[in-house]
Amino acid sequence: MTKDMTNGSIMKNIIKFCFPLMLGNLFQQFYNMADIIIVGQFVGKTALSAVGSVGSLNFLVIGSVIGLCTGFTVPVAQRFGAQDFVSLKKYISNIIYTTAVLGVVITTLAVLFTHPLLRLLNTPADIYEDAYNYISIIFAGIGATMLYNILASLVRALGDSKTPLYFLVFSSILNIGLDILLITQFSLGVRGAAIATVFSQAVSGVLCLLYVKKKFPVLHTTKETRGLDFNFIANLIKNGIPLSLQFSITAIGSVMLQSCVNGLGADAIAAVTIGGKTQLMITLPSETIGATMTVFCGQNLGAGKIDRIKKGVGRGVVLAGCYTVIGFLVAKFLGPYISLLFISGAESGIINLAQQYINVGSYFYFILSILFLFRNSIQGLGYSSVAMFAGFFELVARAIMGFGFVNTLGYDAACIANPVAWIAADIFLIPAFFVILKKIQKHYIKEE
Repeated sequence: MTKDMTNGSIMKNIIKFCFPLMLGNLFQQFYNMADIIIVGQFVGKTALSAVGSVGSLNFLVIGSVIGLCTGFTVPVAQRFGAQDFVSLKKYISNIIYTTAVLGVVITTLAVLFTHPLLRLLNTPADIYEDAYNYISIIFAGIGATMLYNILASLVRALGDSKTPLYFLVFSSILNIGLDILLITQFSLGVRGAAIATVFSQAVSGVLCLLYVKKKFPVLHTTKETRGLDFNFIANLIKNGIPLSLQFSITAIGSVMLQSCVNGLGADAIAAVTIGGKTQLMITLPSETIGATMTVFCGQNLGAGKIDRIKKGVGRGVVLAGCYTVIGFLVAKFLGPYISLLFISGAESGIINLAQQYINVGSYFYFILSILFLFRNSIQGLGYSSVAMFAGFFELVARAIMGFGFVNTLGYDAACIANPVAWIAADIFLIPAFFVILKKIQKHYIKEE
């Protein structure tokens, strides 16, 4: 079930791990997009705009939670690579304690501050109620999101990208079925979509927990490893909080941009929502290559194979470059058809605006791929706090584009805002990776 990525062909290891992870991410996107697709098709463009208007807010909170869970498992990947199973089990115990406490805190704060955050987003009055009904339920279900993501991240840290895929496929199908049932048969509208999402995530998390207990003995704690250890917790915080903040900082920039886009009206909100979700689908393989590098770098760092890390990142750049050509062609020729998943073909104005958004972004897909690759590699090396600073660059770029250009130039500026943020992040990440790798190499030379 586990996968040792410290030996054998680098490219083969990356591809074998990446493919099921990519399928899992694809279903994760379908899972996330099911609400928007079904709401757009069965409720209408106003409800679609309501769900879309809180997309950046959803990313701010839920993305931060996912980042936290991913960061917590970096030490697990490193201990697995070093074959230090006692420390690995101690990390598992302390992950459980830390996640439980933070889950309660994050859920409470998110629910309490929903109204102020919606006002901060400049949410239009005609969609405010639907926006609140949707996002407040999503926030109430943060515990379910944390349960699934911490378990999935732990399993991936051991090199198994297939098992989380199976549960995600099940959860996605369940979510879609419940979306249709609650919206079309029970007329619950956006609330039905949110309930379906939370319930499906909870079921997936519970099933994943039962499976891990049965099939992954390496993750089972013992009486000797269940003690609360603040040194272990400190290392978890060191890896988890910066990665969570990275998502938060990036999302704050998105919130700023979204608040400006919200001022352009419901059609612009719907177009950016559709264009953004379509772009997420198209660039998903690039994101997956980046996520693979987190585990690859973590395991090989634990094994002390520094040269293999450098070679692996090089192979990742080649894979990313090859895919971005495919992604560009998909965006150009299939973008309009993907957009039809979200809204009726009769809304030609919104579809044209969405395609404009997709076309502009497609010219920068390689820039985005490099962002994923180097950011995740830095995280896998244990420097999550450094990767976090890339989020500041993205935040500043989106804030400048939003407040400086969207308010004056309108929708055209909204289309170019994210590519500008990607470029800003790469300017920091690429040299940062090589500085970190050089530092690690010097450390191992001294030890020898």
